[in-house]
Amino acid sequence: QVQVDESGGGTVQAGDSLRLSCQVSGRTGSELHTGWFRQAPGKEREFVARISGGGGVQNVADAVKGRFSISRVVAENTVYLQMTNLKPEDTAVYVCAASRLWSILPARYDYWGQGTQVTVAT
Repeated sequence: QVQVDESGGGTVQAGDSLRLSCQVSGRTGSELHTGWFRQAPGKEREFVARISGGGGVQNVADAVKGRFSISRVVAENTVYLQMTNLKPEDTAVYVCAASRLWSILPARYDYWGQGTQVTVAT
C-alpha cells in the first residue's frame, strides 16, 4: 500500500516563498513518478510540476515556470515543491500524487495525498 502525505502549506503574503513536502511511503520511491497538482475553488485540478522516480527529469507548468521548482531526495522518499514570488492566483489546495506513468494528467496518477492549503494574500 502506497501512502502519500503532504505538508508545508499555509498563508503567506504576495511575493513570499513557501516549500511544500511530499513523502511517498510503502514502496521504493524510485519506482514511482511524483506530481504536484492544485485546485482552486470552482476550478478544475491543474498540473503544477512533476519529477521522475530517480529525480533526474522534472518539469513545471508554464503558469509557474520561473517561480516554482520541484526536487526529490530519493533516500528520504520525499519530493519538494519550492514556490517563490507567490501570487494571489496561486491560492489553491496543492495535492501530491504518485504514478508508475510519466504524465501531467491527473487520471494517470494512482496514489493521492489529502492536499495542503496555500493561501496568498495581497
